[in-house]
Amino acid sequence: MSNRIEDQIRKIIPDKSVSPEDIPDIGLYMDQVTTLMENKLKGGKRYPEDKIMTKTMINNYTKNHLLPPSDKKKYSRGHVLLILMIYYLKNMLSITDIKTVLGPLNNEFFDSSGNRGLSLEDIYARIAESYDDRRDETIRQLSEMVESSHGRFSSPDLTDKDQRYLDDLSVICSLGYDIYIRKRLMEQIIDNYREDYPPLDKKQKKSS
Repeated sequence: MSNRIEDQIRKIIPDKSVSPEDIPDIGLYMDQVTTLMENKLKGGKRYPEDKIMTKTMINNYTKNHLLPPSDKKKYSRGHVLLILMIYYLKNMLSITDIKTVLGPLNNEFFDSSGNRGLSLEDIYARIAESYDDRRDETIRQLSEMVESSHGRFSSPDLTDKDQRYLDDLSVICSLGYDIYIRKRLMEQIIDNYREDYPPLDKKQKKSS
């Protein structure tokens, strides 16, 4: 595998996930939340001018009940943890699916009075830890996929430029297929438990 691809793989996988301790345990205003997200996730930008999270996005997440409303325009550590989860899911799942996935966290774990022995911070920390535990294995798997995809179109009649293009095309298609399968599996898991965790409307939340 070329050093160029390996460097790209390592660049997009952070050395360490954002942990609850990285987030101030005080109420943050909207501007502070977006600034925090920019600082902690800047490695996820494709272009320098890209925004990790905007006020409009956060307002839409609240409007669509993916995120509990702020408390007097301030967002808690729990809010920020949910925003981080949304950030990692939003490019793969629909708003409806994310709402289904995070609904139990909002309804059962966001308020510490009903945490069943686990807080939202505990749950997020264990998920983030699993990301870090799999980092080296993920790099290895991606490296093997890229390496196996290269050289499929080897031919003395191809220019170096054409060879690089076809190698990259093969990698992109292999990654796309892998993402498709993983996304479909995520959707099936969500569909399987949607009936067990129906979304609560406002009246049900108030009476619960």
